[in-house]
Amino acid sequence: MRTLELKVPPLAVVLLAGAAMWFVAGRSAPCQLSLTVRLGAFAVLALTGGAIALAGVLEFRRMRTTIDPLKPENSSALVTSGIYRFTRNPMYAGLALVLLAWAAFLCSFWALIGPAVFVLYIGRLQIAPEERALFAKFGAAYTEYAARVRRWL
Repeated sequence: MRTLELKVPPLAVVLLAGAAMWFVAGRSAPCQLSLTVRLGAFAVLALTGGAIALAGVLEFRRMRTTIDPLKPENSSALVTSGIYRFTRNPMYAGLALVLLAWAAFLCSFWALIGPAVFVLYIGRLQIAPEERALFAKFGAAYTEYAARVRRWL
């Protein structure tokens, strides 16, 4: 599995998961929720997820460190301020909420597999190697931060 670590950009994983969700939703029984309810759930979840992810990006920019998820070793600062006081991975948490929003819009039980697979994939093949790189670079400061702040929400 290590050969897959840090190889696929997280946005590509989101797009692949979203496409797979659309595919399986189209082949399952339609739900009985109105379009208004589906759009409302989509809007709330997508806007919340987008805001969380954007807050993470902006905090990285403010601290002048890389946002390249495939090169965590290029980090120039351990970001623990802003949204990073509440979650170590706001960008990934935000993307997971956007996928959850897409599942709500698709209104398919089977589409819920997409956000679950995204969280599992990102946790194992993206976050775990990122955490190893951050520990190697920042040592005890990262260990203390990881003990204080949750990985997700």
